[in-house]
Amino acid sequence: MNIVGHLTCFVAVAEELHFGRAAERLGMAQPPLSQRIQRLERELGVRLFDRSSRKVELTAPGRLLLDEARDILTRVDRVYSVAERARLGEVGTVRTGLPSDLGGPIVAALIAAFRDRRPDLRLDLRETGTAEQVRALAEGALDAGIVRHPCDSRGLGLGPMLGQPVGVLLPEGAALAASPEVHLADLAGRDLVVFPRDEAPGAYDEALAACRRHGYAPPAVHEARHPQFALGLVLAGTAVALVPRTDDSAGVTWRPLVGEPLVWRTSCAWRRTRDPEHERAIADFTAVATAVLRREAGMAPLDAAPPRRVVSRPSSGFLA
Repeated sequence: MNIVGHLTCFVAVAEELHFGRAAERLGMAQPPLSQRIQRLERELGVRLFDRSSRKVELTAPGRLLLDEARDILTRVDRVYSVAERARLGEVGTVRTGLPSDLGGPIVAALIAAFRDRRPDLRLDLRETGTAEQVRALAEGALDAGIVRHPCDSRGLGLGPMLGQPVGVLLPEGAALAASPEVHLADLAGRDLVVFPRDEAPGAYDEALAACRRHGYAPPAVHEARHPQFALGLVLAGTAVALVPRTDDSAGVTWRPLVGEPLVWRTSCAWRRTRDPEHERAIADFTAVATAVLRREAGMAPLDAAPPRRVVSRPSSGFLA
């Protein structure tokens, strides 16, 4: 007995309450449909429909079984969907976006921790900024990512919000490097190096607004996509960089900002899915990534930020 086929017939008749319309919907003749319903009733040992010349009605057992039948058919559809993904080579891979400034040791720790937790899955890592990740998640080109807030996260799932205080990277010989902490206003007159706006527009605008609010209006803003480029500008003595805590490199010194006026807010983000296996894979990635960011990057939990729309126009008053 083809139980899936028979349940499909049962659901069609239950929803149409008319054998003729159900047969037309299924693309079959009415007599074979009636035979399948009768055989299913014999198999289950209950009458599913009350039939008369004028109408068809579900019996009490039929009403009880209808939701179960629908659930079974939905699960069968998922089996076929997973099988199709397997045929296309998509099963076993979590496509993940990571920001370019995450750092090599953190990426390595993330890969190792996820491999330990889910040896059956492979991470397909893609270096990309927050704005592009949000677009790719919405379009289904990515399964999950690590994004910087604020961003337009409507429709996405979000993991725990993590905070990372931002400090300033100074030339080693700068007078401010001798201070244990630096006021943003003390940076007046110095150019600023920051990540490109197109990577995370909301965080970029928020950072420059905080600078202005605390008395620092840099003469020029240089966008550095790669940390080494930012380091070079700082080493040359032409600019300072706003970055999270980092180990001092030769020629530069990192100092915290007084009062922590700037905090990068980061979380995992993912596209929602009805595939239970996919959901479990995303949940495992989020748990692993959150733990690695806390342990390796020194991030700490924050209250969640509400989703917001981020305007993609350039920030006024600053040039890259």
